[in-house]
Amino acid sequence: MTTNGLNGKVALITGGAGGFGRAIARAFAEQGSRVVLTDLRQDGEDAAREVGGSFLQADISDGEQVRDLCARVVELEGGVDVLVNNAGYQHIDPVDEFSEETWSTMIEVMLIAPFRLTKRLVPGMKERGWGRIINMSSIHGLVASPYKSAYVAAKHGLVGLTRTVALEVGDFGITVNAICPGYSRTPLTEMQIEDQARTRGMQVQDVIEKVMLEPAAIKRLVEPEEIAQLSVFLASEHARSITGAAYAIDGGWTAR
Repeated sequence: MTTNGLNGKVALITGGAGGFGRAIARAFAEQGSRVVLTDLRQDGEDAAREVGGSFLQADISDGEQVRDLCARVVELEGGVDVLVNNAGYQHIDPVDEFSEETWSTMIEVMLIAPFRLTKRLVPGMKERGWGRIINMSSIHGLVASPYKSAYVAAKHGLVGLTRTVALEVGDFGITVNAICPGYSRTPLTEMQIEDQARTRGMQVQDVIEKVMLEPAAIKRLVEPEEIAQLSVFLASEHARSITGAAYAIDGGWTAR
């Protein structure tokens, strides 16, 4: 087993029940990390069982539940070495994008929750002189698209949070980086593809190639395992000098 310095490290992964979170959990478990998953969905127990980890259900849009989650993780594992802020938001209709409720919830889940988790878990990382924070942003943390104002605002904010915290904690052996995936093979993207195909009267493969991936140099969806392996690298000792970065993994989507 190649551990890359991650053997025995405690990794807390939000949104761990499926998609990126589940793949990231598997990748860290393969490195010998002690994995703790949290998710709003109860089926996170299955994902945790699959990797020999633990599951703590929580709604991270609620500040009190975030506080309780951090306390439970510390009680369970003694602390957190690697925090992966991966939790996202369910697929929404573009019309709902402009509702105040949608804005509020998306900002809470994808920006404020990572801030709260970081604030509560960084002190323990400082005490141990080692820590890794990986924030799951998006290509829409780097560029904008129409009818995604709340999502784009949250993801741009997360890149800004990443860079700022990286400057604040570098002297304590802690790195902070963001991953910015393009369109990926996840249940959320599959729902978007089906919606687009139905709305546009197109075949699913045409939606993928001619709508979603048209700007990309590589015309395929990013696989969750690719995101997981980049996460492991950023947490490893090989990446100890990398901090404050926002890594696009998008097949060249943002290269134009």
